[in-house]
Amino acid sequence: MKVWLIYSLIISTIKPTMISKTLRTIIMGPPGSGKGTISSRIVKDFRLKHLSSGDLLRSQIHNKSKEGLQAKKYIDSGQLVPDNVMVQLILNELQKLKHDSWLLDGFPRTVPQAEALHTKEPADVVINLNVPFEIIMSRLTSRWTHAPSGRIYNTDFNPPKVQGIDDVTGEELIQREDDKPETVKKRLETYQAHTEPVLNYYRNLGILEEFTGKYSNEIWPKVHKFLSTKTEPLQYTVYK
Repeated sequence: MKVWLIYSLIISTIKPTMISKTLRTIIMGPPGSGKGTISSRIVKDFRLKHLSSGDLLRSQIHNKSKEGLQAKKYIDSGQLVPDNVMVQLILNELQKLKHDSWLLDGFPRTVPQAEALHTKEPADVVINLNVPFEIIMSRLTSRWTHAPSGRIYNTDFNPPKVQGIDDVTGEELIQREDDKPETVKKRLETYQAHTEPVLNYYRNLGILEEFTGKYSNEIWPKVHKFLSTKTEPLQYTVYK
């Protein structure tokens, strides 16, 4: 009886510590996979701070930090920001989150970036959204935009009342260059070529978790269930 009581006391003190430990997470997925949607849900239901590489880059450029000014020179000349500059940008920000759980979005994009990140600020888990390319193609190429307002329609699930016409102004809708089939196909092929080695890197480390599905509402319960084994959720938001 005494042994069981002591065991129970040990478990009661250890379990909360284990489930509430700091969780470092990376989310990956091709454009149009619902990465932004899943990220916002993770942030809402778990104690994770969202860190977007794109937002961070824009912020650093705006604030004229050393790395931000370096990055701006490359961007202004139409070049990719070098790995070492992007790595330092991210590491500087993660240093501020030493005692927080975080969700890193949009980084790393190359194996050298992944290696540098793992050396300094290793992730506990990498989530990959595995959405079939044909679904993404259909989703993105079905988007039409009212350029002056930025209103977006989708011919599959949010069509305008009159085909090709904005509901509010009656003006013509356009298909952005990024949403044209040939552009979407090229973006997906580029993503796959650059990202597959990164996924393999994390797969070999044993921290890659892949979630397959066609839609965010199909994938989300799986992601939530998995993360709930790593850290205690604040809630479970159901989306229909």
